[in-house]
Amino acid sequence: MHEAATRIDELRALVGYHFERYHAEDEPEIPDADYDALVVELRALEAEYPELATNDSPTRRVGSAGRSTFDEVAHRVPLRSLDNAFDIDELRAWSERVLRRLDDDPVPAWACELKFDGLAVSLRYEDGHLVQAATRGDGRVGEDVTANVRTIDDVPDHLSDGAPAVVEVRGEVYMGRSAFEALNADQTAAGERAYVNPRNTAAGSLRQKDAAVTATRDLSFWAYQLGEMDGGPDLNSHGDTLTWLSTLGLPVNEHLHRFADFDEVVAHVARVEASRHDLDYEIDGVVVKVDDLRLQERLGFTARAPRWAVAYKLPPEERTTRLLNIEVSIGPGGQATPFARLEPVFVGGSTVTAATLHNADQVREKDVRPGDLVVVRKAGDVIPEVLRPVLADRPEGSREWSFPKSCPECGGPLVRLEGEAATFCTDHACPRQVRGRIEHFSSRGAMDIEGFGEQRVDLFVSEGLLADVAGIYSLDYDRISGWEGFGETSVRNLREAVEGSRDRPLGRLLFGLRIPHVGTTVADVVAAAFGDLDGLEAASIEDMEAVDGLGPVIAASVYGWLRRPSSRDLLDRLRIAGVNLVAASVVGTNVEPLLAGMAVVVTGTLAGYSRDEAKAAIVALGGTSPGSVSARTTALVAGEGGGSKLARAEELGVPILDEAAFDRLLDAGELPG
Repeated sequence: MHEAATRIDELRALVGYHFERYHAEDEPEIPDADYDALVVELRALEAEYPELATNDSPTRRVGSAGRSTFDEVAHRVPLRSLDNAFDIDELRAWSERVLRRLDDDPVPAWACELKFDGLAVSLRYEDGHLVQAATRGDGRVGEDVTANVRTIDDVPDHLSDGAPAVVEVRGEVYMGRSAFEALNADQTAAGERAYVNPRNTAAGSLRQKDAAVTATRDLSFWAYQLGEMDGGPDLNSHGDTLTWLSTLGLPVNEHLHRFADFDEVVAHVARVEASRHDLDYEIDGVVVKVDDLRLQERLGFTARAPRWAVAYKLPPEERTTRLLNIEVSIGPGGQATPFARLEPVFVGGSTVTAATLHNADQVREKDVRPGDLVVVRKAGDVIPEVLRPVLADRPEGSREWSFPKSCPECGGPLVRLEGEAATFCTDHACPRQVRGRIEHFSSRGAMDIEGFGEQRVDLFVSEGLLADVAGIYSLDYDRISGWEGFGETSVRNLREAVEGSRDRPLGRLLFGLRIPHVGTTVADVVAAAFGDLDGLEAASIEDMEAVDGLGPVIAASVYGWLRRPSSRDLLDRLRIAGVNLVAASVVGTNVEPLLAGMAVVVTGTLAGYSRDEAKAAIVALGGTSPGSVSARTTALVAGEGGGSKLARAEELGVPILDEAAFDRLLDAGELPG
């Protein structure tokens, strides 16, 4: 009992502290998932030792009144929080409790909607006019943010005809991903510090003393619930409620789904988890509700939450863990990249033990140090990243980390050129660089040589069989066949893969050579512009700068690389090896350049093309296929899951093509009318 009481006191202090940091100050120190874990532990202890539970426990609060400069607003109908389910078993257990309370009567439908990661607000309309907007606060009293909310384009000042005498709408103010990225780009350009995440930025923007500042922040709003209402129609379900709110002119999110079977709810949750990054706004879960309003009334509320709704929390994408050490890895181009060795932490659906720190400037700016408790983010397939330290937990005597002076692979000097953010190992013969260049050259986007994975390349280099990419075409297969694990079939497949790569077009070769600033799109543009390697080598730097899509930086990089003695020697050996040095668009000289002058971006998943195949088709017809959407983009080909590129195209008014329209573009070279 004594140990439980001590831990409960400790947890209440921690939860209370982080509660205020999140709700009142909009500056949380730890991710939501870590905060949730503290609350879960505290609730479990209070349930196990009810005699230690108190009415002022933070587990019984909804929000925080905080220390506000805004006028107070008393909510006529309290804004309650939601109970959470952190896995499917907890979600099913909630549904079973609901059915038991309803005497096992079937639930006609379960309503599922996205759980937005923003700031809850209440909008009060009288006779169709917006008269007040308030934050959630502690659920009973919030802050009057009417002037600031009026600056949000999504929030109508007047509802459509037929609005009741009084209607209070609950919803979420949020900042979209693209809006957040644009704001941080402006911050960086102005030499200001970037904001941490969209949720805190939205909350801080809404609480600006000057509404004119809020108006510059591109906030958005979704309506998702009714509060007080005087008049209006008789509504039977939550889905009907949202439909009615949309007829009044309020923005309602389109991702509402109703299911009769709870197994369908579980399947829907899995689909949302898989597609969460396709949205232009952040979500952290799925809210599941009993759809029938009369059944909601029967189920009622606990002290803090409705019994008829639950928030299923998606796996966290940010967690805290201990940074054990900062080390440096050497990339194929010699770039020295610092990364963090971490205590294992489950985040973003997998266990993470290392995370990138990008470069020396980022380490210094974030001020992360060995021994720190740090916040780690992993979103989908994105490489895990250390975001920031939890300074309140920093050990005494901690020292700032400094970049090493020598390469951890070869012992050569590490050099940072003036004006560059990156640090490099300058020894071209560094074993890690050699292996990296060969791995990149053999990769699918470059020469696509099957059988040149990391372990095999390491073996070939370590045994002295390979020293550069040209050596791939003079491999000693007799020697390889004598090694363990290389049977007759394996060696034959390796030989055939190497032979097949000789015919790859010039663009693939240029990308495979790792020329600085030359990605797949630029490589194809360069190849198409000059036709073959002879034409490229004969080109002046002015000729290169004149190519649409290159510019002085890329032109200087390509021009300079081609004139290095080591590059000339490598290209001569590739010529002798019989590697194709002609561009794809020149191989078929009878192909009309239907897309000349067009920049066509590809996003999402297409049924008839891989992403590389779609880009290759565009380039083969004389067009370019940049990696991002801009005002100069001719069209965006959008497959399933277009994400931020689709949102950017809509914002700029760039024509958006489905796959059928893309096929017509390739056939006729014309955009649909």
